[in-house]
Amino acid sequence: MREEKVGNYRWVICSLVFFATTVNYLDRAVISLLKSDLTKEFKWNDGDYANIEIAFKIAYSIGLLAAGRIIDKIGTKLGYFLSTLLWSISAVCHAFVGSTFGFGVVRSALGISEAGNFPAAIKTVAEWFPKKERAFATGIFNSGANVGAIVAPLTVPFIAVTWGWRWAFIITGSIGFIWLVLWQVIYRAPSKHSKVSKAELDYINSDHDSQAEILQPAEQKKISWGKLLSFKQTWAFVIGKFLTDPIWWFYLFWLPDFLESQYNLKGTAIAIPVALVYTMSTFGSVGGGWLPMNLIKNNWPVFKARKTSMFIYALAVIPIIFAQILGGINMWLAVIVIGIAASAHQAWSANIFTTVSDMFPKRTVGSVTGLGGMFGSIGGVFLSLAVQKNLFVYYRSIHKIEIAYYIMFFVCGSAYILAWLIMHFLVPKMKPIELD
Repeated sequence: MREEKVGNYRWVICSLVFFATTVNYLDRAVISLLKSDLTKEFKWNDGDYANIEIAFKIAYSIGLLAAGRIIDKIGTKLGYFLSTLLWSISAVCHAFVGSTFGFGVVRSALGISEAGNFPAAIKTVAEWFPKKERAFATGIFNSGANVGAIVAPLTVPFIAVTWGWRWAFIITGSIGFIWLVLWQVIYRAPSKHSKVSKAELDYINSDHDSQAEILQPAEQKKISWGKLLSFKQTWAFVIGKFLTDPIWWFYLFWLPDFLESQYNLKGTAIAIPVALVYTMSTFGSVGGGWLPMNLIKNNWPVFKARKTSMFIYALAVIPIIFAQILGGINMWLAVIVIGIAASAHQAWSANIFTTVSDMFPKRTVGSVTGLGGMFGSIGGVFLSLAVQKNLFVYYRSIHKIEIAYYIMFFVCGSAYILAWLIMHFLVPKMKPIELD
């Protein structure tokens, strides 16, 4: 079996990226589970919570633009280390905030620093995996987002009840420091790693586009944002992220509120339904990477395997439009259909990230991923401003919050098909670009 002959140390690196992504999402999910406690403590309304969420997203947008470029410049190991160090410090600092404004500040710090995770993660996968394995590897590490979101409801409410909300931030934020030690000890570039055999290194580098792809960061020619934005491939990626990333933000920040406002679930009672949604998402993330890999192994062209898979995932989100109706019959029907949509999002996410390394040289992967992430975060800000902040505040004031959720679920269900159509129009065959 070829996998055994070439070695598999690259999957150890993938597990490190999975761990980092888990911590990344655990830290950002904590606040949504403490919303009731913090509302009582600081006298928040939905507008205050939305403003804090918007502050995070704006900072995350700015951070993504800078993080991708910085990681391309200083390299994966140092870039990932600095990002995780800063976001872990920011996460712990939530415990020492004493005002609504203070939460806006620490959430902004968390947003800027957490932005480094995905550019670094996608760049790591591009450096350690050949194209045919990248979607699967991305799906595995991206499932860390779901695991983080699962761990959060199973731990945060219980920590808050036992020791108070401040300790929830301290304990979860400190986990990142464990990852930092592991990253420093284990990670090296593939060409410099003593655990990587020559056969595995040749396998990893089997589809390098050019010698430029294996240069060290300092040796690589700088590619401007203007140059990157001149390609239709860039716009396909960033528009796809702009339309679909906000939907995941919506699940992450508003799912506990939906369960509380619609079904009167509070505190620890939210844990099981939220954990179920993200458990389902984990299967979607891994399966979403497996399907195109399997199609490619059966001699499908990479672009066809990727686009066919993404079309299937876009269709799978549509039933969420009926979540509110199904929830009127039974709460668990709503939870399951939201879980299917969240699962399809993660399958979509594993593939849209991989389109970057399909279409761009490895030395630009961090920058392009950062651009797309920035647009996705900006889309999240627009959705919060245009829909969540105004609609939720208004309809809650007249005791018809369910109408706002009807609107949001319709937006969720239609975003992916629209994104797929635009991406298909811009890059029908996802042709790789040539920079040199």
